[in-house]
Amino acid sequence: MMASTYDRASEVKKFDDSKIGVKGLLDAGATTIPRIFHHPSHNLPSKTHHPHQLSIPTIDLSLPHPTLVHLIRDASRTWGFFSVTNHGIPQSVLDRSLSAVRSFNELPAETKSKYYSRDTTSDVIFNTNYDLHESEAATWRDTLQVKVGPVPLDPGRLPEVCRDGLLTWGAHVAGLGERLMGLLSEGLGVGAERLKGLTCHEGRNLVGHYYPYCPEPDLTMGLAGHTDGGVLTVLLQDHIGGLQVKAPTTDGGDGDGEEVWVDVRPVPGSLIINLGDLMKIISNNEYKCAKHRVLANPYREPRISIAVFFTPGRKGESDLYGPLPELISPDKPALYREFTMTEFIKAFYSKGSESNIVVRHFGIRGGGSRNDL
Repeated sequence: MMASTYDRASEVKKFDDSKIGVKGLLDAGATTIPRIFHHPSHNLPSKTHHPHQLSIPTIDLSLPHPTLVHLIRDASRTWGFFSVTNHGIPQSVLDRSLSAVRSFNELPAETKSKYYSRDTTSDVIFNTNYDLHESEAATWRDTLQVKVGPVPLDPGRLPEVCRDGLLTWGAHVAGLGERLMGLLSEGLGVGAERLKGLTCHEGRNLVGHYYPYCPEPDLTMGLAGHTDGGVLTVLLQDHIGGLQVKAPTTDGGDGDGEEVWVDVRPVPGSLIINLGDLMKIISNNEYKCAKHRVLANPYREPRISIAVFFTPGRKGESDLYGPLPELISPDKPALYREFTMTEFIKAFYSKGSESNIVVRHFGIRGGGSRNDL
């Protein structure tokens, strides 16, 4: 038998150096996907999968305040993932935001390549998979990342074709995120300003995903199963679909039981809210952090989503994060140790496509059951 001549690292580098992204492969006439995008079968959706009738909670933000606190607390304790309606962002803004992401990704490759980078300190980055060189397999999507807070972005850093749409979206979501932080704080019983006092609403990273048609969708993913690293994510998805979230299970819903994936069907005008690893830690596991993924796009029309990830704005070496002291007692000991954001970010970027980094890096052994961590 001849030895395999496949050198994954070399193929990844060759693709990355081209700076064309997966859309560039399609534009060049690709009818199959390169081997670097092939996922092992155990990471792919079962071919016999049948969508479950479960659905994530939907919360009307025009409801009375006490009702909202109750509903958001319950959704955060059970799913950590819910949709909101009547959120105050006009449909015209939602449409322009999605259009902006699409317009950027459909620019000529030579124009987009000027923004292609692996420099995580840059405020505007275009690339394919932030973990391309570390992951077991690449996923079929291109991404534009824009840091919009806490330091305001220089508008001139963005291409004109998407500038107004992205900045308008970022401004609207900043207000919504701050409101949600207050409701989540109240749900924990620590006062509406607690998370805001930790600057959890200040750090904002805007990410536009572009999932073009995939000629072999059964071999890859649009986005592998993962948990978000930040405090809170606000996500807008278009009408194509493909987003799935892992349903709560009897083991606590954090990954030790049978995987049950639920389709998050697009609802016009709604937004998806999901909690990240940092919120799980800060709440000392009062709130969940849901694993989610995106299927490879089998349709000729691209799938587009745009999110804002909220993280603390204070990132100094004396700024420590961990479970809120108000939530710790002899009956509910701290499940996580304190850490700086520098340490957290390093852990996040070292995880590749794995989830539950909080377990490996920040969990306190003996502080709770395995299902809690």
